[in-house]
Parts: sequence; structure tokens; C-alpha cells
Amino acid sequence: MLHDRDRIFTNLYGAHDWRLAGARARGDWDGTAAILARGREAIIEDMKASGLRGRGGAGFPTGMKWSFMPKQSDGRPAYLVINADESEPGTCKDRDIMRHDPHKLVEGALIASFAMGAHASYIYIRGEFYNEHLNLQAAIDEAYEAGLIGRNACGSGWDFDLYLHRGAGAYICGEETALLESLEGKKGMPRMKPPFPAAVGLYGCPTTVNNVESIAVAPTILRRGPAWFSALGRPKNAGTKIFCISGHVNKPCNVEEELGIPLRELIERYAGGVRGGWDNLLAVIPGGSSVPLLPKDICDTVLMDFDSLRDVKSGLGTAAVIVMDKSTDVIRAIARLAKFYKHESCGQCTPCREGTGWMMRVMNRMVEGRAEPEEIDVLEQVTRQVEGHTICALGDAAAWPIQGLIRHFRPVIEARIAEYKRRAGDPRPTYPMAAE
Repeated sequence: MLHDRDRIFTNLYGAHDWRLAGARARGDWDGTAAILARGREAIIEDMKASGLRGRGGAGFPTGMKWSFMPKQSDGRPAYLVINADESEPGTCKDRDIMRHDPHKLVEGALIASFAMGAHASYIYIRGEFYNEHLNLQAAIDEAYEAGLIGRNACGSGWDFDLYLHRGAGAYICGEETALLESLEGKKGMPRMKPPFPAAVGLYGCPTTVNNVESIAVAPTILRRGPAWFSALGRPKNAGTKIFCISGHVNKPCNVEEELGIPLRELIERYAGGVRGGWDNLLAVIPGGSSVPLLPKDICDTVLMDFDSLRDVKSGLGTAAVIVMDKSTDVIRAIARLAKFYKHESCGQCTPCREGTGWMMRVMNRMVEGRAEPEEIDVLEQVTRQVEGHTICALGDAAAWPIQGLIRHFRPVIEARIAEYKRRAGDPRPTYPMAAE
């Protein structure tokens, strides 16, 4: 269990003043100039030593990502872009950071931008986050007025500007290159890589894209030291993480805890347990809608970190824990996710454009049982043809929930098909696989 003294987000629930005075009382902006005085290389090395992995889903080492930015300028400006789009279903951690602890993000933006040689940073915030954007803009304005950012930020000699850009609410703009396209005023569609953003990013300049939580924790890590942060959690899965617990629990909540906490302890300690008791649990999606679900027998013992969830063929993702009890129609739940990904596909890649629609239509028939048992294998094969064959990871995100359903709940699908045939008197298939 995480001690209160080790919590980074001390106003996660909005119990205290989120403005500059309240943030300073909680320790934000304390010694920021001294942190910058360490120099770019020292800051990046501390971030590497902390073991922080990206909190947006991919889990790439943050310090290493910062180190990819050019050490010497070639005449082009460099940029930090902060991904505040947060469109992954079940995820609401960045929203609470921005409305209750916005100064952590503003201070983190300054420090991270300095470490990467960027004099400007953009926060790309989801369009629906209206109140959050108001609080965040107010925090930016306060920081400018106090001389914490702008010319000679914090008296450090470093000039830094921070801009807030509201998106239009497209899931695909959570992908970093689609986000950059949207930020430039174009349609939000992913770019081919290489070149990677660190070489050719925003406006053709070196750019790093980081998640809100990844940037917001940086000042505290640098103040308290990388050894403190790396001592929390588990090896290669260091530090604290905000978990978003929703679904069939007694007290849905956001909570900051150490990586590696058992899933069962996380749900029972902070979310009041599964509705109807732990034995009423059917499955959990552990990291937002794009990762495969896990049945109860795995949930009994699995740890909540990147590597432990990878070992059971799922993922930590955004740490959005979606709990489903035995009242859930698990086939219908995954069919609903298939509809979401079909709707949010940008249509650029043929496997995703065609595959998401095909998978959605088959899943809709599986919900009612209007299918043949052989189609289960065909559906799984199609997910493999979509997975890994698209420019961005949306194809993977559409495929993985269905793969998890088939892996763990195939008997439920087969029983649904058998029940439909029994009720219909086992007629000839009227919905061949290529139909609809």
C-alpha cells in the first residue's frame, strides 16, 4: 500500500485549492530554478534512473524518449507536445490532473521542455474537456503572471511559452502523429514512421509527444530524487500510477498506487470491492478498452504493472480498470467496443478500414448467436490480419478485445450459437460470413 508521504498527486480529488497559491502550499514550483540549473543532460539522466515509463499506454521509458531529441540545434526550433486527448474508454486520470492539479502539468512542461531544448510546448486537450481546459488555462495564466513561465522562466534564463490547443474529440488524435497533424490544422490521420517525431515532428521540427501524467510527475521525481521513485513499485515497473476503476464496483474511483499492486487488492481496498462480492466477478479489462480482458481466475492473482499484465497476454495500457460482474453479457460488451473502434478508425489503412467494420458485423451476430461455430476461428484469424498491419495501433486496439474474448470465453460464444440454433430449429445459415 502506498504511503501518503509518497503520493505525487495530493489534490487528485479536488479537496484543496487548485490555483497557484494552493499548488505552492503543496510543494509545486519549489526550487524549479535549481532543477533547471542542473542542466539538460543531468535532468535526462535522472529521469532515466527513475525508471519512469510512459503513462499514456505504451510504457516506453520516458527519460530515453527525451534523450532522442537533438543535443545541438540545427536552426529548427524544438517542441514538446503534451497529449491530453484522453479518449481511451474507461480512462479519466488526466482529466482529474488538469482540473485539480494543473500546476503540476505546467511545471512539468517547463522542466521537460528545457531538458529537450524546447522553448515552446503545446498541450493538446480533448475538446469535450471544457471545464478542464478552463482550469488549465487559468493555471497557465497564473504561471505567466508570476514569472514562472515566459521570458526568463523562474529566473533561470530560459525562455518558455506554453500553449493550450483544444481538439475536436477524435479518438485517433490520441495517436502521436495524428495529434501532430491535427495540431497543424490538418485532418487527424497518422503518419508513416520513420521519420519519427524526434527528427521530424510538429511543423517539421524535432518534437517529443508525452502523456499528461508522464509530464506531471517529472517535477516531483526530480525534487525527491530518482532513487525515491525507483524504490516504489517493482523492478522495471517503477513508481506510482493513477488507476481508474469503473464498472461493477461499489465505489468507482481514481486512485494513485504503486505499480505492481495486486488487482484484487486494488479493487477491494479502493473501489469497495466487486458488486455482489469477489466471487461475482466475471472479468476485468485492466488497461482501458484496447487491451484484452482477463477472466476471474487470472484476476485473483495478477499484479497491476506493465510486465505482469503482458505475461498474461493483456496490458496495463492507461490503467483504466473496467470491472464486469456475472450479470454482464460479455459478448455484447466486446461487440460494443468493436463498434467504437469501427467508428473511430480514420480509414487510412485498408486492414483497419475494412477489418473493423467486418469484425463489428460478425460480433453483432455473435451477440445473438446468429453464426456458425467455425466463424469463431475465422473471426480470430481476421483479427490477426488486422493486428500489426496498420500505420498506427488502432488496428491492434480493435483486434485485441476480440482476441481476449475468444481466448477466455470461447465456450460462452459456442453456447450462444447452440442456443440460437436450438430455438430456431437449426435452420440453414441465413447469414453467411461475407454477408451484411
